Amino acid sequence: MNARIALLGQPNSGKSTVYNALTGSRQHVGNWPGKTVERNDGYYTYGGARYTVTDLPGSYGLSGNSDEELITAAFIKTGQADLVCILVDASQLERSMYMVAEFAAMDQPAVLLLNMMDVAKVQKKEIDHALLEERLGIPVLPFTAADGKGYNELKALLARELEKPHKLASAPELPERSGGAEAGAVQAESEAKYRWIQAVLAGVARSRQEQFTLSKRDRRLLSPVLGKLACFGTILLGFLAAMVICFPMMWLGSMIPQLLNRPIAELLSAWNVHPWLVSIFSIILPNTLYFCVAMAGFVFGVNLVFGYLEEIGFLARAAYQFDSLLSGLGLQGKAICPILMGFGCTIGGACGTRVMDNWGQRMLTMAVVWAVPCASIWTIIPVISSMFFTPWQTMLVILGILLYVALLMTIVARVFRRALVPERSRSGMIMELPPYHKPHWRHILKEAFFKAWDIFKRALRTVTLISLLFWAFSYSGSGNVADSLLYKVGTAIEPVTRVFGLGWRTFMGFLSSAFAKEAVLGVLNAVFVGEGTVLDATFRSVFNAATDNAVLGQAMTGVVSKAEALAFLCACTFNIPCVMALSTTYRESHSLKWTVRVAAFYVCGALALSCVVYHIAALFL
Repeated sequence: MNARIALLGQPNSGKSTVYNALTGSRQHVGNWPGKTVERNDGYYTYGGARYTVTDLPGSYGLSGNSDEELITAAFIKTGQADLVCILVDASQLERSMYMVAEFAAMDQPAVLLLNMMDVAKVQKKEIDHALLEERLGIPVLPFTAADGKGYNELKALLARELEKPHKLASAPELPERSGGAEAGAVQAESEAKYRWIQAVLAGVARSRQEQFTLSKRDRRLLSPVLGKLACFGTILLGFLAAMVICFPMMWLGSMIPQLLNRPIAELLSAWNVHPWLVSIFSIILPNTLYFCVAMAGFVFGVNLVFGYLEEIGFLARAAYQFDSLLSGLGLQGKAICPILMGFGCTIGGACGTRVMDNWGQRMLTMAVVWAVPCASIWTIIPVISSMFFTPWQTMLVILGILLYVALLMTIVARVFRRALVPERSRSGMIMELPPYHKPHWRHILKEAFFKAWDIFKRALRTVTLISLLFWAFSYSGSGNVADSLLYKVGTAIEPVTRVFGLGWRTFMGFLSSAFAKEAVLGVLNAVFVGEGTVLDATFRSVFNAATDNAVLGQAMTGVVSKAEALAFLCACTFNIPCVMALSTTYRESHSLKWTVRVAAFYVCGALALSCVVYHIAALFL
């Protein structure tokens, strides 16, 4: 037996939690045929039988035009699932039942999972699941997916229903469509569905809390000004906490190249292995492993902290606060967390987009997050700026960069939102504020570890491939920069790069910034001062960024004008974030096409900005 079970529910209904708990590491992630929407398939065994689980794209209904709704509706209508497990939020039962009302017309076997019963209990809501089961005609199971309990009962229920399935006993009586206004027909159908929901839920849900009142904490968090400041501060503290958590893992990762570089190089050299193979095994592979370990450590810390904030109900308040502000970009308020995370690390921002409702929102948020300069670039800007400008001028440079960040986020949203979040699929954020409640630490830790391990496995191949490509360009058998392919290409196209205000040396620094922002100073030191190779400077400076800034500054100011320095700063800041961010975006989006599109936009945009800045600055500096 290899029956297929489909998980159906609205965004944030707990589908992913149930899916991960059922399938564990036995998963396959890809895209639906012909679509960029993520497809999750996995399996589990129970009673000697194997069951395949498909996590259908989260959507608010089945009658819309978004890719998520069309895919989900087609999957169910064509009978690809032997059983559909519908998840509803018990704390927002009437709103969550809209999915059930739309599913009723499908005439397919189903069970209903009343998830988040713990939240409903905190809200002092009582749900008569036996009465709901009687009216629907399908099994109804009260459940709390995050506490890790009750999964054996769920598996037993699914096994029984696959043998003797039940279908919904009734469905909304929809009015017949006739010629006329489409909007009026849709409105009439929606009203019919809500009438059906009200009839089904009559007497099912009761609340012992007669009137809802905002707590003192919520009155502060939801206030227009103080609330935004409080949310911003909390997210900032969350990022700092994530850094503290992930630092030990990142430190251990940084030890990998330091411990392996020399022993591997000496061993292979003693065996008379060709130098280029020595550099691959002693430099590229240990550093690639370090990159992936550091990435996994950061993802673990971010998911642990923000999983906690989501569990206790804080992220819902933050999303509410910033929803109106971000709607101008075509995004929902939930995007505020990944955007703010981008100031710390683009990787964390990209991973944080998992809270978005659909693939288009996630991809657009990732594209916007790329516009935010990460912490690494902020360690480079003042160093290089201070070599050419006074402290007051450096402050103006930083202010100008911050202003351009806001402008670039708007430009990115306008360029990509029509394709990623078309007008017909945009919707405001509809939600009830969940009550504050104790987090399920076991669930949070498990999810954080699972996501970190997943990103490590998926990034290993991508980072290795890109690292080898950069190695091929920067390798020099003699150790002389002039013998590298990067130098030859850079000098050959210098007449072109000069149009953008970059000489061959600064252009090589620009290229290295696409690999890792931490490598920029090391590469500049290699090409201006002549200390070390570009390969060593790029990889080893990532974990050992010590350079003599005074010597580098003296060398750069002798051949680089202030206008070129300013253009270089702008080009590096708004180039693609780094190879790890590129890999994360690809792995999170499962779309090479869109990752390449966004990367090409940022590279071209950075060079265009560099060109404009250089030619304007040359008139005044």
